[in-house]
Amino acid sequence: MNQIPLVDLKAAHAEVADEIRAGFDRVLAGTAFIGGEEVRAFEREYAAFAGTGHCVGVANGTDALELALRAVGVGVGDEVVLPANTFIATAGAVARIGARPVLVDCDPDTLLIDTQAALDAVGKATRAVVPVHLYGQCADAAGLAAALPAHARVVEDAAQSQGATRAGRSPGSGQIAATSFYPGKNLGAYGDAGAVVTDDEEAAELVRALANHGGTAKYRHDVAGFNSRLDGLQAVVLRAKLARLAEGNAARRAAAARYDELLAGLAAAGRLTLPATAEGNVHVWHLYVVRVGAADRDAVVGKLNAEGIGAGVHYPAPVHLTGAFAHLGHGRGDFPHAELAADRMLSLPLFPQITPAQQQRVVEALTDALR
Repeated sequence: MNQIPLVDLKAAHAEVADEIRAGFDRVLAGTAFIGGEEVRAFEREYAAFAGTGHCVGVANGTDALELALRAVGVGVGDEVVLPANTFIATAGAVARIGARPVLVDCDPDTLLIDTQAALDAVGKATRAVVPVHLYGQCADAAGLAAALPAHARVVEDAAQSQGATRAGRSPGSGQIAATSFYPGKNLGAYGDAGAVVTDDEEAAELVRALANHGGTAKYRHDVAGFNSRLDGLQAVVLRAKLARLAEGNAARRAAAARYDELLAGLAAAGRLTLPATAEGNVHVWHLYVVRVGAADRDAVVGKLNAEGIGAGVHYPAPVHLTGAFAHLGHGRGDFPHAELAADRMLSLPLFPQITPAQQQRVVEALTDALR
């Protein structure tokens, strides 16, 4: 059976294999395994791509978010507002600091954080609000920042939005954002990697120090930090892929538009809900997430998988319904939009190299599964 993966990492590698091999040879010859010129070059190039003054490469996206939160002063006992509809790492980064996640619901259409709910949840102990730029489009970080009191900052979770903009603004521009280069992301490494981007030079330098054992120079440790550094081999991969990212994002947008057209009939019949893009957003379609109607979502996913189609679920449980955060005291019904989405959503195969024929097959299989 001809498989259609959710993400085709083999096809992505084939496009850059020779370039990466040459880059690996450079790193191995120079033995610049931690840091080095490849990392510095990538940081410059990604900052330019993101439209920010600074980029600090780190070990993974979860560390990036924790470091960004620490850089704006989040500490033990503080509160951080974030959406219930997100990957658990968003809340996990808050918890690792010793701060308390304060959850809010998502918008029922875009599934992004409900901006008003987030503002309503801000209290005296709130030190940060984390809008998650989910599935490849941006939440209203600028709107949140403009309305927050002085004691709270916006820290953007941009793990799924490399290249996305809202009203022309990129994540981290004027603020601070964390991103992930997990292999399946639009810009993916060959292992774990992440970065913090910001226009705030002081925050960038603090992130760099915290990620390097608190070191500001060799054997000079002015703050208590930990070890979260981007390595030279991953930087080689990221540089090669970054040069192709804008083209890849454009291909994703074209594929998403094709899905919209192919699925229009099912949507009109109420069999599923197509993804919505917020006004002013340039979407980069990290994921193409539909929501099924009355059908059993898990059964639909099972049927697609049985046909060799790599459909997935992002995410099957909102943060408040996971065991890890049961201590927050929430139950089913507290965040109804996030819960309904978790029960109904499924992600269809989407990657820059997907062909119209593959998408047609996905839609045919989905139509059969919904019968």
